[in-house]
Amino acid sequence: MALNLSSVDHGAQVFSVHCAGCHVNGGNIVRRGKNLKLKTLQRHHIDSLEAIGEIVANGRGIMSAYGDRLSEQEITDVSAYVLQQAEQGWKNK
Repeated sequence: MALNLSSVDHGAQVFSVHCAGCHVNGGNIVRRGKNLKLKTLQRHHIDSLEAIGEIVANGRGIMSAYGDRLSEQEITDVSAYVLQQAEQGWKNK
């Protein structure tokens, strides 16, 4: 699935509001090993839009679920943003 630039831009906004508090620059201030870097996502088999979206919507471990706070489009967009940033090494924020 090709990433739509406007979706990624919207995903960046969603990330800034809902995710950056814990995942600034793709890291994780709560649990260092649970970051959003590509190698970590790949190691945990969370390196697709669908897998990222599943965790955003339903949470995992101590991460809260956002399915009741974000629309399906917002979840898709933030997932696209996370995947794009992971693939770019979180350099083009």
